[in-house]
Amino acid sequence: MLDFIISYWHELVKLTNEMAPWLLLGLVFAGLMKVFFPQDKVQKYMGKSNTKSAINASLLGVPMPLCSCGVIPTGISFFKNGASRGATNSFLISTPQTGIDSIFATYSMLGLPFAIMRPIIAFITGVTGGVLTNWLIKDDKSVETPKQKEEKCNHENKTQAKNKYLAATEYAFVDLLQDIAKWLIIGLMAAALISVLVPADFFTKFREYGILELLIILAVSVPMYICATGSIPIAAVLLMKGVSPGAALVFLMAGPATNIATMTVIGNSMGKKSLMVYMASIIGGALFFGLLTNWLIPADFLLSHIPMMHHGEHHMVPKWIEIGSTTILISSMIFGYLYIRRNKRIEATVKSNNMITIKVEGMTCSHCEASVEKNLSSIKGIESVKPNRIDSTVIIDGKDINLDEIEKVITDLGYSFKGKL
Repeated sequence: MLDFIISYWHELVKLTNEMAPWLLLGLVFAGLMKVFFPQDKVQKYMGKSNTKSAINASLLGVPMPLCSCGVIPTGISFFKNGASRGATNSFLISTPQTGIDSIFATYSMLGLPFAIMRPIIAFITGVTGGVLTNWLIKDDKSVETPKQKEEKCNHENKTQAKNKYLAATEYAFVDLLQDIAKWLIIGLMAAALISVLVPADFFTKFREYGILELLIILAVSVPMYICATGSIPIAAVLLMKGVSPGAALVFLMAGPATNIATMTVIGNSMGKKSLMVYMASIIGGALFFGLLTNWLIPADFLLSHIPMMHHGEHHMVPKWIEIGSTTILISSMIFGYLYIRRNKRIEATVKSNNMITIKVEGMTCSHCEASVEKNLSSIKGIESVKPNRIDSTVIIDGKDINLDEIEKVITDLGYSFKGKL
C-alpha cells in the first residue's frame, strides 16, 4: 500500500509539473483576451441565422477560456439576448472543446500536432452545428433592447475605469483559475491513478477493433463532466496506456463538450431539435475526426511529439521553472479561493431595507454568477444583484421585486430556483 501511495504521489507531481508552466502562460493570455475582447461585444456578431454568424461564433468561441460549466449560461444568455439558435449552437459546440489556456496545456502534454488539431476541429464542428441548426430549425430574430444597450455601455465604462492589466490578472488568476481548479485537480488525480493502476498495454488490444475502440471511449466521455484543460492529462495517460490517437481525440472533444447537465439545459432553453443537432455535431464530429486521425496520420508521428512518451529526453522547460510554476499555480488556487470567500462575506453583510436573498442551485463558476447577475439586473425594479456560487445564494436589491419573474429568468438559464431565504 505504501509503495502504491509513493508511486501515485510521484506520478501526480510529475504530471502537475509538466503542465503548470504552460497553464500559467495560457492564463495570462486568457486574462488579456477577457479584458480587451469582453463578452458583451461578442453578441453583435451572433445575431443572424446565417453561416457568417456561425463562423463568427466559432471564431470567438474557440479561444475563449470558458469551461464546460461556464459556457452553458454564457451561451444561453447570448441566445436570450438576441443571438440566433445557429450561432448559439456554434458557440456552445466550439467553446468548451478548447480555449487559449487549454491550447498551451495541450502543447505541454500532448505535443504540437494535438495543440493544432484541437482548435481546428473545434472550429469545424462548431460551424457545422451552427449551419445545421440554421438549416433545420426556424429561428425568430431577437432585437436588443435599450436596457441591454445601456447595460453594455455601463459595463464598458467600468472596465475602462479599472486598470485593465489588474483586471486581467484578477480574472485569470482568481476567477478563471477558480472555475477550472476543481476539474483540473480531478483530471490530474484521475490521470495519475490511471497511470499507476492500468497496465501499459491494457488498451492496445482494443486498437484492432477500429471504430469500436472509439465508441467505447465515446460512451465514457459523453456523460462525463470535465473541462478542456482537465481532460488533457487523462488523454495523455490514455495514450501511454495504448489508446489510439484517434480515440484520445474523441475523449478530448466529447469529454469537455457534453455532460448530462449540459444536455438538460440546452434541451430546456433552446428546444429538443437544437439539442439533437448539438449532440449529433459533437458525437459525429468526434467519431469522424477520430477515425480520420487514425487513418491518415501515423500514430508513431503523433506519439513522437508527446513529451511524456520520452522519459529519457530533456524537459521542454527547465526543471526549476516547472517546480516554480507549480508553486505559483497552487498558491494562486489557494489565494483565489480565500479571496473570493472573503469578498462574498463582505457582500453578504451589506444590507438594505429593499434587499432579499434567494436560493439558486447550479451556479458553479464565475461565468454562472455573471450570467445570473446580467439577466436578473435587466428585470424592472432590480437595482443590484450579487450572486454567490459558494453558498448558492443571490442577494437582490430593488423595489417591487417580482419573485415569479425572477424564478422564470433563473429557470430559463438552467438553474434551480429554491425560493426566498
